[in-house]
Amino acid sequence: MSSTTNHIPSLEAARIPVLEVGNLCVSYKGHGGIQKVVHNIAFDVHPGEVVAIVGESGSGKTTTAQAVIGLLAENGSVDSGFVKLNGTDISGWSQRQLDTIRGGKISLIPQDPVSSLNPVKTIGDQVGEILRIHRWGNQREIDARVLELLARVGLSQPELRAKQYPHELSGGMRQRVLIAIAVALQPALIIADEPTSALDVTVQKRILDLIDELRRENGTAVLLVTHDLGVAADRANRLIVMKDGRVQEQGPTEEILASPKSEYTRQLLADAPSLRGAQRLSRGGGVRHEEQGDAIVVENLIQDFSVRGGTQETFRAVDGVSFKVRRGSTHAIVGESGSGKTTTARSVVGFQKPTSGRIVVEGVDVTTLRGDALRQFRQTIQLVYQNPFGSLDPLQTVFQIIEEPLLNFERIPREERAQKVRRILERVGLPEAVLERKPRALSGGQRQRVAIARALILNPKVIILDEAVSALDVTVQAQILRLLDELQQALDLTYLFISHDLAVVRQIADTVSVLHNGRQVDVGTVEEVFRRPKSDYTRELIKAIPGQRGSAGSDISLSLLGASS
Repeated sequence: MSSTTNHIPSLEAARIPVLEVGNLCVSYKGHGGIQKVVHNIAFDVHPGEVVAIVGESGSGKTTTAQAVIGLLAENGSVDSGFVKLNGTDISGWSQRQLDTIRGGKISLIPQDPVSSLNPVKTIGDQVGEILRIHRWGNQREIDARVLELLARVGLSQPELRAKQYPHELSGGMRQRVLIAIAVALQPALIIADEPTSALDVTVQKRILDLIDELRRENGTAVLLVTHDLGVAADRANRLIVMKDGRVQEQGPTEEILASPKSEYTRQLLADAPSLRGAQRLSRGGGVRHEEQGDAIVVENLIQDFSVRGGTQETFRAVDGVSFKVRRGSTHAIVGESGSGKTTTARSVVGFQKPTSGRIVVEGVDVTTLRGDALRQFRQTIQLVYQNPFGSLDPLQTVFQIIEEPLLNFERIPREERAQKVRRILERVGLPEAVLERKPRALSGGQRQRVAIARALILNPKVIILDEAVSALDVTVQAQILRLLDELQQALDLTYLFISHDLAVVRQIADTVSVLHNGRQVDVGTVEEVFRRPKSDYTRELIKAIPGQRGSAGSDISLSLLGASS
């Protein structure tokens, strides 16, 4: 049964909204004056219902959520409209008044568990704090309630976790702590602002399942803020699609998925890799170049690291990984955090010498390279990193960023370098006007195009893409994937594509390795691995891909492979 029809509260209970937002307008005051960022937003959320606000960065979705709970930045203000909680207008309340209902009537699950938890307070203290603020019982009762909550959100050994500090927990565990704080007083409304965007896909599914379970038990209403249309399709009764601070459309999830009214929503659906509407890229390179042999050969790669503390103990990050990549094709390495995928990529590019095993790239045994030979090898293979906001020098212009590899390797006249920079800029679809700008003046998609241009300037044969689209909004992600496909076919490039996202992998990859705890648990063509996974872990990864529970994702194997049903 579709999740969009499950657990709807009774009509009587659903008549009175927990949250009602009417004609809400929000603006920010900055150096350039006042900028209106949310325009006449109106919606409601009923008991036991999940309403998802979806949209890209800058759409106004997080600002809307912050306005609801009264947590706008200091330079933000609600200009007009109202926010009603259980029929009471709270939009004009002071922070002191809002403090009386935050946690008790309305709670927030923030996006980033690292910055949201106090690093110098124990987990138990932080969960107990919300109970103390609202004068819930004596200290002994609070201590017992903390352990009960930690157990309820699925944390093992709650007594131990209560004494630990945030840095001692994984990202998924920290997010469970935030959920424990949010549900401690059984609020009528939970605002979940991108609660799983930084988590691996299987952890994401467990966290979303937990929120859903708590909602069903307590009849809590949930306002889910997300850029992931697959997550929204799985979890929400109704969708609100936002762009540039305005609602493009809203309505029942199944109706919008089946028949979107706005062009923007149609584009979001078409670009969402986990929904049926996302098209497989042509991926012609692998077939065309099959007779040309292998660009990358990895045999029995083992990578050990010393454990800190001066002991002789080692940690095995990669354990016997083997695969081959045909010239002109794309091989994906997928897995969750700690699976060994990035360590494997760094070994292939020559950033670290493996403990044992063989790595051959374009006929060169990488493990034997030293000094200048290793430096010259960098012209054959280049790396594009995950985060375009952190991988570009903020002090350099775009021209300087793209030109820099030429200065490191080739002695060519300045004018010839400038021509090469302009040609490669055009190749990645950027206008010449950006050359004198610095990274901060570019969008995320433009920055990643600059990073790709920098990697291409030396005419490499192999490019390693380490989570190169995971930090991008879905439509920008789709544009970069199409660009990579076009470049591969035009320039005969071989890609090693590192990702935790199987839905993206099926769009761009020809072959795939699945890593788990440093071991390769599946390898083969994308079709083979998706249709007939050999390991339970791969089956769990495929099952956890968002976007399958709605009407659009009835058969995941066929849907993800673009087969007709």
